[in-house]
Amino acid sequence: MHYINRFFKFFLMAIMISGCVSTTDNDWYNIYGTLETGKPAEMMYGDVYQYKETTDLSETHRMAVLLPLSGNAAKAGETIRSAIELGILQNAPKNLSVSFFDTAGDVATSINEALATNPEVIIGPLFSNDAKILRASKPENLPVLSFTSDAASLGQGVMTMALMPTNSVEAIVKEIISDGSRNLLILAPDTDSGKLMAGAARSAATYYDLPVSGLFFYKEKDTDSIKNTTYNASMYNARTAANTKAREILSDILTKETITAVEKSYLIAQLEDLSKQDTLGKVPYDAVLFLGNGDDTETLASFLRYYGVGKTDAKFYGTALWEGSDIIKDFNMSGAKYAVLPETAESFINIYELTTGQKPGHFASFGYDAANMAISMIYSNKSPASYLLDPSGYIGIDGLFRLKPSGVSERALNIVRLNGKGETEVVKQAPNSFLIPVYNIEQTKISPAKEMELESPGINPLTYIRIPERFTTKYYSRSYGANMSYPEATKEYESKIITIPEDKSESLILKDFQPVLLEQVNRTYLDGIEIEE
Repeated sequence: MHYINRFFKFFLMAIMISGCVSTTDNDWYNIYGTLETGKPAEMMYGDVYQYKETTDLSETHRMAVLLPLSGNAAKAGETIRSAIELGILQNAPKNLSVSFFDTAGDVATSINEALATNPEVIIGPLFSNDAKILRASKPENLPVLSFTSDAASLGQGVMTMALMPTNSVEAIVKEIISDGSRNLLILAPDTDSGKLMAGAARSAATYYDLPVSGLFFYKEKDTDSIKNTTYNASMYNARTAANTKAREILSDILTKETITAVEKSYLIAQLEDLSKQDTLGKVPYDAVLFLGNGDDTETLASFLRYYGVGKTDAKFYGTALWEGSDIIKDFNMSGAKYAVLPETAESFINIYELTTGQKPGHFASFGYDAANMAISMIYSNKSPASYLLDPSGYIGIDGLFRLKPSGVSERALNIVRLNGKGETEVVKQAPNSFLIPVYNIEQTKISPAKEMELESPGINPLTYIRIPERFTTKYYSRSYGANMSYPEATKEYESKIITIPEDKSESLILKDFQPVLLEQVNRTYLDGIEIEE
């Protein structure tokens, strides 16, 4: 008999994705092309019941489970174990033998012990390195339902129940396109997984024809690194230089030229407006994709606002890494969107809480789905490959998903929006079938991205101020901005600016005019973060 263990609170899954896995000519690939896509099966009410009544209970079937049941990762391991046990108690015939093995110690020994039981399927392990060891040790036709999101650890019968980070990235890139954005800035943590997620974002942007204006990496939980990254990403230096030059031009005309009273009023009003802000000009993007967690994203967004990039300049987007963070409570992030798994099935939440006293996280739901898939596969009249790799997919505890021959999973995601009140609103429901492809980026072919400096047409101050037309040939400015993709403005271009209407009033020489000091706005705090100037 299997006992239900005490559950622990939801534990954030480590995101690890990597490069390609080799594809061998075996049943996992051969069977896939012969299967047709149709209506997905529901795991809680699916194939497991079709074969229960006709099962020969005299034959013993075996399942092995590899999880960290002690050590630092014991909470996650026990959470998954309890969900698996729940699925077994609910759905498994009496002739199913299930054995658990602890991977917290000598992983290779635990794997050999599990293989010695001659299982028909293995559930687990949790970590990518353990999955690699298992892949190298097991028979190739033995199916494994792991919980790693490292694409490099999968294949040759090793699959994953976890959410692949690339799913979340591609889903939100599609939403950015749907929102009408035309240029994207990507901000990612300077980690192996961050670089791979950035690679996924670049691939998705290329596939969906969304230009990327820049890609910057920052050190996680490092305020100085985040500050420097947003300083560069905001073109703050160029935009402050443009602001200063615009004020210089206006001040020079006011102090050195003969102008009318109407012209004076126009110029002073513009100068006063410019003196209330540090920057001038637009950034070369209208959407920002944050690929880090919610805490770092809040800090990044705060610094972007500090450096003059607000909601009116660019919309904010994120991934499933925001789930469970305090970003949902941040009023300043209101309107931001991210891709996330659908709500967990209420029926599972209720029975899970009833039997364990804890609320289920995604480890629990993945474990429960894994148990039901494994049971259904064992008692199905299909081969393991044809059952597990059904392109129609399954409706699990967290919605629609399916497994691919490479071992990666595809999970349909909701797009939700932060409402500034501590809640999220679903703006786009996850697809309910794979009849129309949900994803188009090949997850196993993602390469780490490299940093990409901003590409900008530059900022010419005369584009943003209005001066009397007779001065357009006397007062001109170069464009400010690194890596400008267009040539600097010429006098012919500058002569096309909107000019102030001339009037019949008497011209004035403003000898007593005192120009506004050309100094930056002094701000020391933003959204609770102290800014050191």
